[in-house]
Amino acid sequence: MNSMTSWTANDLPDLTGRTVVITGAGRGLGLITAREFARAGAHVVLGVRDTDKARHAIADLPGTFDIRPLDVSDLTSVRAFADAWSGDIDILINNAGVMDIPAARTTDGLDLQTTTNYTGPFLLTTLLLEHITDRVVHVTSELHKQGRIDLHDLDWRTRKHNGMQAYQASKLAVVLFSLELQRRLTAAGSPVRSVLASPGIARTSLAAHSRSNVINRFTFLTNAPERGALSLLYAATQDVPGNSYVGPDGIGGFRGSPAVRRQGKAGLDPVLAGRLWDATADLVGTVAR
Repeated sequence: MNSMTSWTANDLPDLTGRTVVITGAGRGLGLITAREFARAGAHVVLGVRDTDKARHAIADLPGTFDIRPLDVSDLTSVRAFADAWSGDIDILINNAGVMDIPAARTTDGLDLQTTTNYTGPFLLTTLLLEHITDRVVHVTSELHKQGRIDLHDLDWRTRKHNGMQAYQASKLAVVLFSLELQRRLTAAGSPVRSVLASPGIARTSLAAHSRSNVINRFTFLTNAPERGALSLLYAATQDVPGNSYVGPDGIGGFRGSPAVRRQGKAGLDPVLAGRLWDATADLVGTVAR
């Protein structure tokens, strides 16, 4: 484990002239990340469901922002965002997510949690990939290590739905997506990197409705949101190898400063990663094969 305990947002490089796209950037870790990128000079594009709320959230922040409608759980919205894009994207950060929510279906008839956390970002990334010049950052969770992938039922149609298991599986899928994406980028001779970031257990509203939210009462086990966002900022700007996993350096990856850690064993399975890519491409109807 490579510790970077002295690194803070003040160590961000000058990002003048760089374009960063962040999904779910209207609040929480996404908003903090957007604020810090803008402070460092980047042009920050917030892809959000509620543009009015996002506009209010950044009203008093210095920097250059662009707010565009994007609901990663709605594949039509994802395609519209990608179709409307022109120009380069230096960094794409797939930050939007939900945790341990009840079973629900999207407008496309897909599992809401899986689509928000994984399937939608998969489609968004593959559609925007031709525009990306530096890297893709996928926000995952230490709970990916408890995840299980069912290639025959990615969308929770035949299994009994379990909110936490669906969350864990979606975050493992994100880790496997990064692995296969990096393999493809390397094979194509592309300089673009795929990088993973875990904020640890950050005290945000992500799990406010979940029984697991009880851990936020124990501040000695968790990261303040400002500190949790450091993993995203480091993964997006520092010279780390492709498919690196950046997360807090404390015990269990729950809290601490950003460090290059190691994914769970299941997240390093290249055969599973390739099969998952194909199954997901079939599910969303994309030609990203």
